[in-house]
Amino acid sequence: MDQIITVEGVTKSYKGVKVLNNVCISFERGKIHGIVGRNGSGKTMLIKAICGLIEPDEGHVTVNQEIIGKDVDFPKNTGVIIEAPGFLPSLSAYNNLAYLASLRNIIGKEEIYRAMTLVGLDPKEKKHVGKYSLGMKQRLGLAQAIMENPEILILDEPMNGLDKKGVSEVRELLLKFKSDKKTILLVSHNAEDIGILCDNVYEMDLGEITPLRET
Repeated sequence: MDQIITVEGVTKSYKGVKVLNNVCISFERGKIHGIVGRNGSGKTMLIKAICGLIEPDEGHVTVNQEIIGKDVDFPKNTGVIIEAPGFLPSLSAYNNLAYLASLRNIIGKEEIYRAMTLVGLDPKEKKHVGKYSLGMKQRLGLAQAIMENPEILILDEPMNGLDKKGVSEVRELLLKFKSDKKTILLVSHNAEDIGILCDNVYEMDLGEITPLRET
């Protein structure tokens, strides 16, 4: 199997509590991997470790054969939604994405327009993001995650705040990305999302991970 992400013996304590306890897991390229578990189980901390946003006390994470925190600070070619997306409230959606895109300067207007259209946002809308609903901000967060056409998507509750139509549209989009051979880690409380979308499902509990369904 072609493993794109490998977590080896990752342990992390916070305020004296082990939030990740010797986590060992690999994720295969080109599949949607679901991670479930109650609040505080370690789901978000695990994906933060994969993204290089926290440093493990023990163990390491390898993405595309590069060790996070040693070879690279952040996994290359990866789009991420973790917790509530943060944007500049006084700018339009397009201007927010254009500003973020300018930091790496590898895409232009055409790619930003395409990403916004894919998630159901109007690139020419002038309304400031500060006036957006939670669902619209979530769509914008997804547009940010996909605008550079990453190979890997790491999404923490991407359906949060979306109405029924929005959920259906995002599900279709994620399945399209899977057909394009992208690798997706999906953290969700929604059993229906996990059941429809995921090839493999893992449960986090007390900082440990257990396979529930693997293909």
